Amino acid sequence: MKGILTIIFLFFSTTILIANEREVELDNLFSELKKNNPAVSKNIEQKIWTLWSTHPSDDKLTSILNEGSRLMQDKDLFRAILVFTEVIEMDPTWAEAWNKRATVYYMIGEFEKSQSDINKVLNLEKRHFGALAGQGLVNIQLKNYEKAILSYQMVEKIYPTMRSPKIMIKQIQDLIKRDSI
Repeated sequence: MKGILTIIFLFFSTTILIANEREVELDNLFSELKKNNPAVSKNIEQKIWTLWSTHPSDDKLTSILNEGSRLMQDKDLFRAILVFTEVIEMDPTWAEAWNKRATVYYMIGEFEKSQSDINKVLNLEKRHFGALAGQGLVNIQLKNYEKAILSYQMVEKIYPTMRSPKIMIKQIQDLIKRDSI
């Protein structure tokens, strides 16, 4: 019995250590991203996406998430939702599983469901610029233009060299002007 407890302790200790190392790496990457250096920003973004898309302790979950992503690319959106839901049920603390499902919900026009999943993402990873940008798109669809602008402004604070927030804020301001005429 003592041997089993030792193995369990080592497993959880290793998992916690890996999770802590991952958080430290993400913190460092986000610090670099805020330095507003266009020459390295895209590379930093890719590293962040890689960390987000790789489960911190379970390769099987990473594989399942990748399968859902493949289904998304193949436009098999309802099966992708099922796959992402399976991942969420297996680990509801993995922000990227929620983000992927939020994206698919957006793609099929389920904007409220998308926003609900985005809320989960942001509760788990407040710096998730992808979810914040997605939230901007959802709010545009729901005609919550001011909320959309706020989402993109939050992205700009996290990722100053990202181009889409500037473009989207301008487009939303044009929408507001057009709707007020």
